[in-house]
Amino acid sequence: MMTERQVIQEILNSEAILYSFENVDEDSKEYTLLLQRQDKDVRPVEELNDEIKKYFESANFDYKEQLNPEGEGDIRLVIKRV
Repeated sequence: MMTERQVIQEILNSEAILYSFENVDEDSKEYTLLLQRQDKDVRPVEELNDEIKKYFESANFDYKEQLNPEGEGDIRLVIKRV
């Protein structure tokens, strides 16, 4: 069985997006990630977010996104296994 972190990495690697963990709360199984499109990725942020959201929801994650957050990144994502 895969851990939450492995499931997260599997999903994001399948979307070919750069990501970093901003905050990890192992006790509550909540993760905050910062996602960044790769240089040649021309998909609009909204489309990319919709694709990623489908994967996480099908894997039973609660999904809260912030598009184009202040500073770095295209999407700030807070996910938690439900």
